[in-house]
Amino acid sequence: MAKRDYYEVLGVSKGASKDEIKKAYRKLSKQYHPDINKEAGADEKFKEISEAYEVLSDDNKKAQYDQFGHAGMGQGAGFSGGDFGGFGGFEDIFSSFFGGGGARRNPNAPQKGNDLQYQMTINFEEAIFGAEREITVKKEVACDVCEGTGAEPGTSVTTCPTCHGRGQVGVEQNTPFGRIRTERPCPDCQGTGKKIEEPCHECHGDGTILKNVTINVTIPAGVDNGQQIRVAGHGEPGINGGPAGDLYVVFRVNSHDLFERDGDDIFHTLDLTFAQAALGDEIEIPTLYGKVRLTIPAGTQTGRRFRLRDKGVENVHGYGKGDQFVTVNVKTPTNMTEQQVELLREFAEIDGEEIDEQHDNFFDKTRRFFRGE
Repeated sequence: MAKRDYYEVLGVSKGASKDEIKKAYRKLSKQYHPDINKEAGADEKFKEISEAYEVLSDDNKKAQYDQFGHAGMGQGAGFSGGDFGGFGGFEDIFSSFFGGGGARRNPNAPQKGNDLQYQMTINFEEAIFGAEREITVKKEVACDVCEGTGAEPGTSVTTCPTCHGRGQVGVEQNTPFGRIRTERPCPDCQGTGKKIEEPCHECHGDGTILKNVTINVTIPAGVDNGQQIRVAGHGEPGINGGPAGDLYVVFRVNSHDLFERDGDDIFHTLDLTFAQAALGDEIEIPTLYGKVRLTIPAGTQTGRRFRLRDKGVENVHGYGKGDQFVTVNVKTPTNMTEQQVELLREFAEIDGEEIDEQHDNFFDKTRRFFRGE
């Protein structure tokens, strides 16, 4: 009977993420676990699910399967004829043939839990000065009913009789190189080396449950958009007594009405009237740390930039402060009074300018043209 597509077995798309594959496996393994599901065929279905997950959860095996399908799992690319059924390609074949099987990770050894990522949106001031925030993360935690053992309270966890606690069993296959023995995860305990007499009613034997957890996060002063921090030990729980994974918090910083940020420097646009720019002035400028007075020299032009040292952001790694840059924008007066217009005409005349005044806009001129005015 031809094997079904592994993605079809788990009910996920080919582009599914590791988390989606993991979630699909956990859901199906609970549904068809032989200790829970006593229907005919459940055991074979469970083995099929476990086999699919073993391949799709491993980056190397998944890449080989995506390229060659089941043939890539059963024989090395480039060979024809012969059935290597169940081998993981060249690496397993040659390591078994020449080295009697390479060193494999002990499935019962402590393993660190999965890392998690959380995206936090913060306001501009929180990013500049730092803050304390509480966040809620939905994650796997140790089951509080069975305390992570996976067994119903009052029942025991025993050593798997099939693999004797090793988590692996030897499989022998006939190949063009002769009879080769390789190690595979035990199909009866799924590589854990343990047998649970009665799975926990709360976690169904997983030892973990999905739960909303509140975590206190310290936002460091000076953090920028896209940067992240590591909150140690707040990922998913470890396996076989291993340490918990970490939580990585990625920051998204909201924009500000007055300021723009580039690294540790702050930028602000200052609107000046024609008179202020021409005659000069002393005005108050907003900064991150309150208002300061800035002297505008007479004859200041649009685009001129002033630098306020150490008025920028405190570097998140402690390398000092940035600066604030103030860019001038001279605003042309509109809706002037007749007196203001006359004064500007007089100014132009003194300066020797001949100005062809334009009172109408483009649409007014067009309208007058077609009227013959």
